[in-house]
Amino acid sequence: MTVAAKQVRQSVSLPARLARRVRTLAKNRKTSTNRVLVELIELGIESKELEKSKFLELADQLSAASDPMERKRIKDTLADMTFGK
Repeated sequence: MTVAAKQVRQSVSLPARLARRVRTLAKNRKTSTNRVLVELIELGIESKELEKSKFLELADQLSAASDPMERKRIKDTLADMTFGK
């Protein structure tokens, strides 16, 4: 038997334009705006965790790399991840 995770009520203010987009997504998916918000938040958190993992993996590769061209490529990739392109 699965135990449901405890839910916490949280109030969030959204800009009107974003709220309309969330409502539209919910309507198109035939679900609640709350469900859409939860899914979007979960996806955002997973995305940030994946980005952090990729960054740390590249940092490890940089410390292990001895080829100057490979080190430069990795440094450029890390810079893009940190400061944007």
